[in-house]
Parts: sequence; structure tokens; C-alpha cells
Amino acid sequence: MATDAATAEMAAASLCDDLEPATTRTRIRDVLATGAARAGESVVVGGWVRTGREQGKGSFAFLELSDGSCAAALQVIVDAAVHPLARLTATGTSVLVEGVIKEPPQGTKQNIELKVSRVLEVGEVDAASYPLPKGKVKIPLETLRDVVHLRSRTNTIGAVARIRHQLAFATHSFFHENGFLYVHTPIITTSDCEGAGEMFQVTTLFSQAEKTEKELKENPAPSESDVTAAKVLAQEKGAAVAQLKGAKAGKQDIDAAVAELKKAKDNVARLEERSKLKPGIPLRDDGTVAFENDFFKRQAFLTVSGQLQVETYACALSSVYTFGPTFRAENSHTSRHLAEFWMVEPEIAFANLQDDMNCAEKYVQYLCKWLLDHCREDMEFMVKNYDKSAIERLELVSSTPFVRISYTKAVELLMNVTAKKFENPVEWGIDLASEHERYLTEEIFKKPVIVYNYPKGIKAFYMRLNDDQKTVAAMDVLVPKVGELIGGSQREERFDVLKQRILDAGLPLEPYEWYLDLRRFGSVKHSGFGLGFERMILFATGMENIRDVIPFPRYPGRADL
Repeated sequence: MATDAATAEMAAASLCDDLEPATTRTRIRDVLATGAARAGESVVVGGWVRTGREQGKGSFAFLELSDGSCAAALQVIVDAAVHPLARLTATGTSVLVEGVIKEPPQGTKQNIELKVSRVLEVGEVDAASYPLPKGKVKIPLETLRDVVHLRSRTNTIGAVARIRHQLAFATHSFFHENGFLYVHTPIITTSDCEGAGEMFQVTTLFSQAEKTEKELKENPAPSESDVTAAKVLAQEKGAAVAQLKGAKAGKQDIDAAVAELKKAKDNVARLEERSKLKPGIPLRDDGTVAFENDFFKRQAFLTVSGQLQVETYACALSSVYTFGPTFRAENSHTSRHLAEFWMVEPEIAFANLQDDMNCAEKYVQYLCKWLLDHCREDMEFMVKNYDKSAIERLELVSSTPFVRISYTKAVELLMNVTAKKFENPVEWGIDLASEHERYLTEEIFKKPVIVYNYPKGIKAFYMRLNDDQKTVAAMDVLVPKVGELIGGSQREERFDVLKQRILDAGLPLEPYEWYLDLRRFGSVKHSGFGLGFERMILFATGMENIRDVIPFPRYPGRADL
């Protein structure tokens, strides 16, 4: 009620007498949470009709109303005398109503309902064309991807959205409580963190080419003779100025001649510039694209990771993290890949691989416990409809110490497996596939596993080279259901070693000179990791396809809205 008082106080102080009064709306979640304790109280609620049906020969209607604040809906009763019922009962209709909270008759499943006294607003729906089904009819998640602008009205996507929100809030809470600073890293970058080259390019060259082509059609480029004629005219104007000065003409005459000369020179410059205009993408003499003519005067991309940039702040502010969208132009159609996805990437100064693993384990456990404490209703919905073990999995991970084994030991264990034939053969040096990761965590250990010290050939250039010269100080956190949830490492802090690793990866040094500067000037041991946010949601909810746990999925062939 403190919020209502604050709203009233703001309204009293307002001078906006010409505006409609603010709406004092109560969330359905709050109405349901207090239950019968608020019986007899008048409230305003708003939401969308999940199901509506007329009863009593059309004398009243029941509406199941949801505003997205919780998984449950509020039963609303509207008499025909209050509002035409046919305008309210279609699934998807939005209503804002005022009514009295009351206890329903005994024997009904609801513990509270709302008897409407006034219908304040209605957003009607053409039931024949509305793409979402009525009531509890289950629509395939694949079909919902075709109506991505409406799918958040369904129970499943609504639950996922609330779980996603809680995980994001928990992420900021964890790092804030542990002394980390949140750093916004750039979405546009000129360096490839992963070195894989699967990046979306950011360029204005195509739009510039279209603009130039249109301009040349409307106003063709000047010919060589046009430019020559303009130069001759400028020379004549220059000679005229010189003649007037030699004759000691009046200041007014000389100024006028100088102005004519300037005009002629400007015209030459304009014609010379326009004569260089050519249709198409600008190319260098060797046929490569002339990116020096692009917006940033060099190649630019959408980031695949904010890690390299956030390291600059870790090397000054000690403990930092970034949390934002990342992009990968990988032409993959699997249920585990997106072209745009979110990453949580902390970076810690004065930290080795052990510190990195400790932080990752505490963070994952914090997220799991947070969902158990703050999102129980939505998690129960997931258990009922998608994954019966979802809550058990959260309880296991939140309370169980993670197993830690070396990559070499993990490979040895997998090579000794006889109960299962892997699709991808196991040998030292391979990048463990999802089937291997899940077998380790689901079958061998039956708990989360951290695998560390991977072969250098399958990991990124920035990971610290171990003394054996064969492995790097990398670690992956593996969990049931999804396999790899986190990838991290101790970063290479030695200048010479890092420089050679960049060259060995076949990358040019120039874009990474700033990164090398962190090792030139006050280098420090530091570590970090990245958690794929959508993978965390898959793990938590038991959903099967990553396209269903991000609001607006981007993947090959689809970028709706």
C-alpha cells in the first residue's frame, strides 16, 4: 500500500490537470497472493483473457484473466448488465476492470475471484483470425515461433520470461554482492575474440554504393574534359586576379575577382571529387574491399564476446563483469545454436584457474538457489509440462560440490566406457562433444563436473599456456541436461607467449596491439569465464530448444521483428 500512497502524493503535486489521471492497477499476482484476506476490497486489475465463457443463459460470464505477473490467472465474473459479454469473452481480449474481491462458493478450485462493477477499457479481438488457441489447447512451440510477437501471451513463454528475468536479476545480485563492477562492453568490435572468423560484418559500404549509384543516375559524374575545362577557367580567374593586383586596381575590384577565383577552385575540387565516384563497392588495386572507405575506416563486426574488452577494466578495477548480447554467423540449425545470444562474462584480476573455478561454481549454485527461492510457481509449471526433474536438478546443483577433473582424466574415463557407443570417437586432443560432456555429468559422476587443462590446439589464443606446452589453463563447467554451461580460463599474462599464440592462431597482430598493451604495461595474472545465458535457462527449465528461451530468436533464415 506504500506504493499507492506514493502515487497519490505524486498526483497531488502534479500540475498536469489537462491529462487523464494515472491508473491505479493492482497486479493479479498480488491479488492472488493475499487471497481471502482482501475479500470485500475494491481493486482495478487489467490483463488478457485466456478463456471466457458465458453462463446462466447469457446473464453473466467467467473470464480467466492473466497480466503476466504470475503463472496463475484470476477468475473474473462480469454481469451482462455491466458490459456486453460477447465483447469480452474472446481469447486474447484485453480488459481493464474494477471490481470487488470475493471468496467463491465452496467446492470450486479458485480461492479468490473478482466480481466486476465497471469495465474501464476493452481491447477487442477478432476470434476468427487470432492465431493463438482458446483455453488450454497446447500449441507446438515450433508453431509459436511463427507468431513471435504474440507468443509471450502463452503460459509457457510467459513462464520462461519470468524465469529469464529472475536469472538476470540474480546475476547482477551475485556479482554486486561479491564486489564486481558491471561494465558495458561494445557490440561493435574490430577484433575476433574466438579467432573462428564466424562474425557478422558491420558496414555501410552497401548503402553507400546504392546511394552513389542513384546519384550517378540522376547526375552523371563529370568527364575528364569537364574537369579540364574547370581547371582552365580557374587558371583564367587566377590570371585575372594577378593582373588586377599588378595594375594596383581598387580593393573592391580585387575582392570581387578573388571571390570568382575561389568559386572556380571550389568547382574544380567538387568536379574532381565527383569524377572519382564509381558504382559498386569500392575496391583496392589488388581487388580487395577498400574498408578505409567504410564508416569506421576499417573492418568492423558484431561482437562474439565482450571478454577482451572487459579485461581492460579488470586490469584496472580488479573484479568486473559484462552481460550482454553476442553474435555468431554460424550456419547452424541445431536446437543449441542461435545467431544472437546473451553472455555473462566476469573477469578477475590477481586470480588463477582455481579462483576462476571457485567463482564459476558459486555463481551457478547461486542462480539455482535463487530460482528455487524466487520462482517456484514457474518451475513447478515446467516440471508439470516439460521436465519432471527440473526442480530436482536445481536442488542437486545448488547443494552439491562440483567434481573437478583434468581433461586427460576425463578422456581416460570416457575411453573406458563400454555401456555406451559414442557417435564421436574419444581420443586425447578432441574437443569434447555434448554427448561426452553429458555422459560425464549425468552417468559417471551424476553431479556437475569441472574439466580443466585442455589441449591448447582446441582452445583460444588468450588462454594461459601450461608448463607442459601441450595444454592451457582452461576449464569448462558441465551440468546435466545441457553439458557445457560455462567456459573459462586463466588468461595469458606473459607478453611474448601471448604474441606468439596470436601468430600461431593465424591472426594479425595489429588489431590486438591494445590487448598486448595490457601485458606491456603492468601485466597481471587474471582469469575469467563466460556463461551462455540461454543455456542456463535450458538447464533450469528443461526446455529442449534454445529458440524458445530467448524473446526474439535469430537463427539462419529468421530474424522476425
